[in-house]
Amino acid sequence: MTGGDPMVMKAKHLRQYLEGLMAPELDHVQDIRIGTKSLTFWPYRFVTDPDAEDILELFRELVAAGKHVAFMAHFNHWKEMDTPICREAIRRIRATGAEIRTQAPLLKHINDDADQWARMWTTQVRLGMIPYYMFVERDTGARHYFEVPLVKAWEIYREAMKQVPGLARTARGPSMSADPGKVEIQGVTEIQGEKVFVLRFIQGRDSDWVQRPFFAKYDEAATWLNHLEPALGESEFFFEAEFAAMKDAKQALIMKAS
Repeated sequence: MTGGDPMVMKAKHLRQYLEGLMAPELDHVQDIRIGTKSLTFWPYRFVTDPDAEDILELFRELVAAGKHVAFMAHFNHWKEMDTPICREAIRRIRATGAEIRTQAPLLKHINDDADQWARMWTTQVRLGMIPYYMFVERDTGARHYFEVPLVKAWEIYREAMKQVPGLARTARGPSMSADPGKVEIQGVTEIQGEKVFVLRFIQGRDSDWVQRPFFAKYDEAATWLNHLEPALGESEFFFEAEFAAMKDAKQALIMKAS
C-alpha cells in the first residue's frame, strides 16, 4: 500500500483494505508492505489518536494470521526520530509484530552528507528498525533544487557505509526507481582505460535483468538513468531494445482497447 500515504486513513477504512487478506483463499499472500511517512509528520497516529489502538490491533491480527507486515517508514534525517513521541510510536508498532524498514531519498540541502546518513542508519538500528533503501531523488517535481549528481550520491553512500556497523549495512543504494526498474549504482571503476559507472538492476521489468551488471560512461553531471550513455563501445544498454518492445506492446493494447 502506497502512494499518497495510506496511514492518513482512519483505522476502519484501512481495515477494509487489509482484513480480507486474512481469508484462507488468500494464504498465498504472505507479505503486506505499507509505505508511509507518518512516523515523521504524525507519530501521534499510533499513540494518542482516537483510533490508534485500532490500527495497532489490525497489525496484531495480520501478524497472528501469519502475515509478514512490513511497515516501510520514510525518514529523511535522524532528527525526525529524535522526539519521544516518534520513539513511542516506533515501539508500539514493533510490539505488534510488524517489522519496520526504513528508506529515504538523498536530498540536496537536507541530507547530502555521509555523516548524517551514518547517524540516521545507526539510530534506526538502535531503535529496532532495518535500513532498507537510499533512493536517488526522482526526476519529478522540484528535482533541480533537491537532486544530487549520481557520482556524489555513490560517494555519500560509500562513506556512510564505512562508518556504520554490519547491522546497519542492510540499506541498498543509491537506487533509481526508473521506468525499466530499480537501478543501483554499485560504484565507479576503470575498464580497458575507460572510466565507468557500474550499475545493476535490483528489480526489473524483466526478472532476467535482476542482478545483471552493466556499465555507463562516467559523467559527473548525470543525476538520473536517462542522463547516462552506454560505455565500452556499446550503442545501447542491454535492456533497451526489450524495454522498448514492452512499451510498444502496451501501447498497442491501449489503442486496441480504445
